[in-house]
Amino acid sequence: MEHRNATAAVIGTGDYIGAAIARKFAAEGFTIFAGRRHGNQLAPLVADVQAQGGQIVARSLDARKEDDLTAFLQEADRRAPLEVCIFNVGANVNFPLLETTERVFRKVWEMACYAGFLAGREAARLMLPRGRGCIFFTGATASLRGSAGYAAFASAKFGLRALAQSAARELGPKNIHVAHLVIDAGVDTAWVRDRIRQSEGEAALDQLAPGRLMRPDAVADAYWQLYQQPADAWTFELEIRPAGEKW
Repeated sequence: MEHRNATAAVIGTGDYIGAAIARKFAAEGFTIFAGRRHGNQLAPLVADVQAQGGQIVARSLDARKEDDLTAFLQEADRRAPLEVCIFNVGANVNFPLLETTERVFRKVWEMACYAGFLAGREAARLMLPRGRGCIFFTGATASLRGSAGYAAFASAKFGLRALAQSAARELGPKNIHVAHLVIDAGVDTAWVRDRIRQSEGEAALDQLAPGRLMRPDAVADAYWQLYQQPADAWTFELEIRPAGEKW
């Protein structure tokens, strides 16, 4: 594997989408800086990436804390120039409006929107002096429309999309590619499979139609495609969904 003199920071390196993104960019030669709330849970990913010849640094990270996030990205940039920053923090909750507490609403906003602002701002600080870089944000169906039970989540995701759009308009002319990826699908994770089990029964999991759930690797491939785009044909917003998704 040929290693690049560049880092890719994945903020919100969960077991599925975040891990897939990390593996993809590591396979392409990037040094990965992977951050999540409980950094010890990154051990299997670290072992996997290193077994394939990749380079990865794992850190515990609360993306809602300005000092922690700033230090995380600065450390990544010291290792090698920060080329890519992907904000992938999830905060999906479902509560009826009257059961949505102030704490829930605030926490979801902090995770899915405020932390995205911190990530985008601090990544831009590091990229602008070099005049290049990519800042990508993971969105969802809730980025585009609210639904019953998703007042907190949709509000935060709407806000993240607005942040990304504002940043793209401001940073694009300075050669920083900002993009927002709308994942309009159920992603094939343990949490999604558990929801299907609860609502449709165990047998439904054995009879999932092809294309009903999105593979995490497919999300990682979409981010790689965004990274490869030339500056005269940048995408700001990309919607992806499996063939079986209704929309």
